[in-house]
Formats: sequence, structure tokens, C-alpha cells
Amino acid sequence: MIRFSVIGLNHSHIYGQTSLLLDAGAELVSFYSREPELAAPFAEKFPQAIQVNDAREILEDETIQLVVSAAIPCERAPLGIEVMRHAKDYMSDKPGFTSLEQLDAVKRVQAETQRIYSICFSERLDNRATVKAGELVQQGAIGRVVQTVGLGPHRIHPPERAAWFYQKEKYGGILCDIASHQVDQFLFFTNSTNGEVVASQVANYKHPQHPELEDFGEMLLKSENGTGYIRVDWYTPAGLPVWGDGRLTILGTDGYIELRKYVDIAGRAGGDHLFLVHQNGMQYMDCSQVELPYGKQLIHDILNRTDTAVPQAHVFLASQLALEAEARATRLGHLT
Repeated sequence: MIRFSVIGLNHSHIYGQTSLLLDAGAELVSFYSREPELAAPFAEKFPQAIQVNDAREILEDETIQLVVSAAIPCERAPLGIEVMRHAKDYMSDKPGFTSLEQLDAVKRVQAETQRIYSICFSERLDNRATVKAGELVQQGAIGRVVQTVGLGPHRIHPPERAAWFYQKEKYGGILCDIASHQVDQFLFFTNSTNGEVVASQVANYKHPQHPELEDFGEMLLKSENGTGYIRVDWYTPAGLPVWGDGRLTILGTDGYIELRKYVDIAGRAGGDHLFLVHQNGMQYMDCSQVELPYGKQLIHDILNRTDTAVPQAHVFLASQLALEAEARATRLGHLT
């Protein structure tokens, strides 16, 4: 089994990333955080982890094979480069990059070191309904997939947001950040190895007091196998019992799948809802007990130097498309 450590706790996704590995049998050794207010709850949740005073203690520990991070988005790629240069593999929260320049730099170092630079696209890899949808698509349940429609609404909840959240240089923009989830799913479900941004736009409609915050974004993608539409926003109202009504519709030539990942409005309790419509009828699936394979697959890749959990080319392509969509987007509303 492998030993891993954590550097950077700035997004709560770090709890899911850590749990995925622990559930798969990995050993959590240590963690580093600059912020005491973030370190304390992490230490309480994972008391087996030793808190170190300097990230170099982790980077220079030759017994640690993997470093996991949910640092401020703009810091993730530079950290990943350091991790790979210290002969370790790396798992970043999304986005793994905030600029195309960062992506190019990581590609060079990854090619030189042959280390793993994985991104935990949690809306697929840490969502049981999405994992089940992948199994159904692989089985041919809806024929050939030709389009995905991914919706990623989020709740902003200002008391929980640090200053960097409102600074585009640090968070990368809404399409770079949130929409990287949906780009990953588009490529995965259409089985695409290339892609192109057809159109994209971003806006600040609701938060003029934060002119660098993009609170709405959308893009249209195409590949050799299909097309994709993506819409993301920071408009989830207080009345919804979860942070966002994330949905994915997967259109095939013989049917379609709709995922209601976190809530079924005025319907069934809980999350992980899957609706399958095909030639023989309609079917509902409760996916709350579906196994999440990403942690075990990543550990296998680390131990055997394979490329199965999220292929490296897929990580880079999903990130590239999100970054290109962000760079080319028409800007609307109160954006500066």
C-alpha cells in the first residue's frame, strides 16, 4: 500500500480527496497548512496525520509516495511541479491549473519525471451516480453517446469565502474552475481524445461589488465523437437544502441518462439519483451504494506505474479546454 501526505487545505474538497485514499487502503502520514484555522479541523478529522511546520518536510520524506493538495488554485501547479521533481506523484483538487502557461510548465516536468499529475474531478470521481452512469455507458445501455449537457450550479455563501475566492488571478475564472468538472465528464462520456471550444462566455450579473468574480459561465464543446453544453453559476438560492442542484444529461443514439447528483427537487430524498430511458422503458436507480473506484485505481497506478485512474492525457486535455474557454470567453455584466 502507499503512504501519502497533504499540502494545502484551502478548499473543503481536501476532505473528500483524503477519504477516497483512506477508503482505498492508503496511509495518511502528515499534512501542512499555512492557516491554523484550516489545520485545526483537518487534524480533528484525521488525527493520524502529523502536522509539520514546513512543506519541505513532506517533499523531502522519501517514504511518502503521493502528495495531495487543495491549495489556493493558482498555487496547485507550482506545488505539483515541486512534488514531481521530488520523485513523488501528485493529486490536485480541480482546477489543477489557472493558466495555459502553468499547464505547459507542468506538461514539461511531467514528461521529464514520468510522475503522475492527477486531478480529482470530484463531480465524476467522487459521485456514485456518475460512476454508475459510466458503467451503463460502457455496457452500451444508451448506444453511442453523442452529447452531454452538464449543469454545475453552486452556492456562494460569502461568510465561507476567503479573499482569494474573489481574485481571478488566484481562482482562474469560473470556466477554469467549476466547469473543469463538466469538461472532464464531456470527454469521458463521449470517449473523446481531442476537443475544441466552439463558444464561451462569462458574466458577473449579481455581484458588482466583486468585479473580478465571474458568477455565470457557459461553453459549447465539440470533439471527434460528439458535442457538449456546459453551464455553471454561483446562484444557488438559500432555499435549496444542498450547495447545488448538479445535473448531467447523457444523450445516446438509443436512449439517455439523467443524473441528479445531489438533490431530487420535490422528489426522492438524498443524492446519487440516476434515471435511465432506453428502448425498453424507463428505470430509476439509487446509486448511493455504488463503489467509488478512483482511489484504488490511483494507488494501483502509483504502485505499478500504469495510467488507469484518470489517464494523464485526459487530465491535460480537460484542463486545456477549460482554460481555453476561459481565455476566449465573451465577458458580460459587471466584469472589468
